[in-house]
Formats: sequence, C-alpha cells, structure tokens
Amino acid sequence: MFYVNARAYIERSVGKGTEIVLQTRTKPGEQSIELPGGRLELFEPVLDGLCREVREETGLTVTDVEGSGKRVDTRGINPEFEVECLEPYCVYQTIKGPIDSVGMYFICRAEGQLLSSGDDTADIQWVSVDEVYRKMCEDPLQFSNVDRAGLRYYLKHRFGLL
Repeated sequence: MFYVNARAYIERSVGKGTEIVLQTRTKPGEQSIELPGGRLELFEPVLDGLCREVREETGLTVTDVEGSGKRVDTRGINPEFEVECLEPYCVYQTIKGPIDSVGMYFICRAEGQLLSSGDDTADIQWVSVDEVYRKMCEDPLQFSNVDRAGLRYYLKHRFGLL
C-alpha cells in the first residue's frame, strides 16, 4: 500500500508569537499528537485534499496557503491527462516502517471555530510554537511518526529552533 498525503501547519499570530493547530489522532491503536491532514483521494487536487482534510479534522476553513499563487495545471491541453504543479513548504517520504507514504506540508491560514473532535481527532487546539518546541524536546515520541519529522523541519527552518 502506498499513500499520498497533504498536511497543514495552520498558523496564526498571537502577540509576538505564533501558534499552530495540533490535534490527537483517535483511530484505534493510534494515540499521538499530530498536525491536521491526511490521505488524498485518487486524482484529487492536492490543495483541494488539504482543505478537505483540515475541514474534516478541525472544522476550520483554509483561507490562504503559502505559495499557492505559483500553482499551475495543464487543464485544457489534453482532457485525458491533467497535471498540477505547486510548491509545498516541505515534503516527506517514509524510508522505513509499516506504511510507505509521501506527503506535502503546507503553511496555511484558516478561519472558523475549532471542533471539539473531528474525523478521528480530538483535543484540537492552538498551541504556541514555543510549547511545540518544549514538547518535542521533552518527549518527541508523543508526536505521530510522520509529524515528528515534519515538526522538527518546521521548528528548525521556520524558527531556527532544534
């Protein structure tokens, strides 16, 4: 089995800091902190899938995706074969483990009210980047296997931490 995923760093500015949305995965056998996002449907445009996953899991509506203005597609050239190209913030690929997957992380803005629980998610909340950093330093294993790497990348390259 091979999966393609879209995941979101949903940011908001608070005072002099930044917060992002984190949630707890509640599928049977999976109890970890993660970023919103998930598997794309067959032939689903990446940003459509990202927005759908964010809405299903958090209740928020994505209003802006960093870099989305660079997106291009080949619609209208060959109706039998259409492709889109876009710029994510970063990309991951599992290189060992039980599930083979590739995914893209996007930095987003969103609006709306957080759900108390979403599609296999609970404890959905805004968390300061400083708190995410502290949690990563204390116990990185509390985060999902995929998002552990994604959060390390984000903290290092967006904020100079880690």
